[in-house]
Amino acid sequence: MSEEKHKGERIAKRMARAGLCSRRDAERWIGESRVKVNGKTIDSPALNVTEDDKIIVDGKALPSMEQTRLFLYHKPPGLVTTHRDEQGRTTVFEELPDSMPRVVSVGRLDLSTEGLILLTNDGGLARHLELPDTGWKRKYRVRVNGRVNEKRLLSLKNGITVEGVRYKSIEATLDVQPDERESAGANSWITMTLREGKNREIRRVLEALGLSVTRLIRTDYGPFSLGKMSRGSVSEVSVGVMRNQIGEYFRENNIKLNKRTDPEKAKRTFRENNKNFEKSSSKSQENRRNTSKNTKFRNKSK
Repeated sequence: MSEEKHKGERIAKRMARAGLCSRRDAERWIGESRVKVNGKTIDSPALNVTEDDKIIVDGKALPSMEQTRLFLYHKPPGLVTTHRDEQGRTTVFEELPDSMPRVVSVGRLDLSTEGLILLTNDGGLARHLELPDTGWKRKYRVRVNGRVNEKRLLSLKNGITVEGVRYKSIEATLDVQPDERESAGANSWITMTLREGKNREIRRVLEALGLSVTRLIRTDYGPFSLGKMSRGSVSEVSVGVMRNQIGEYFRENNIKLNKRTDPEKAKRTFRENNKNFEKSSSKSQENRRNTSKNTKFRNKSK
């Protein structure tokens, strides 16, 4: 360990930046006596380390820090956003190509929610992008059953309290409304934009308005958009785009980004690579079949 205790960076941050886990998980692992520094088991994350320190996690040397990388992933419905699921359900990370580095997700999407997730090999960056302080908006397309009270929907811009939980301003616009003569089973489409992204926020807020969500798709996360990415595909963000969009994170943490010499790698899109993205648990396949119908968005009726 460094003689000058204020040099280097916190051990949990170092573990997260190595892509091993999130900073929160690193602190938990330390509390579980799974981490050694220079041969000594540590029990507190209040420790600074440098490149000279030898860090062992679960009996294995901590991987050297690779250059920070960021990916866009189109999550299909039926996958859980966790590295290990106690119920044995298929995870997002099990479906990624073998050629990808170990990554963590920026936030999560529910089992039945689909759309854009950001993935990175830098746990510190993941935490940074999750915080509302970035000012980044999360945009969703939402299908609900039945007709929508547009006045109540627009009132969400003032925020709403549901079962004691306060949700801040939500931008919500009605895109498609079934005709009054259509059956009660007809669907409406809504676009919703929020900054916080609390657990199941959209579903709970719309339930408070008497609406049942039947499909939920995240289309945008900050400056990044799902665009025409196919389900299960992964696209890497170039170094130049990272510098432009999240440069403050790299400056604050003294992280240098080196431009890749292979231009194809900078724009690399990971498709099927020794993985069958359509192959999943039977439950996942069933979820995908059930949500594959009525996928085309219609323009709002005049």
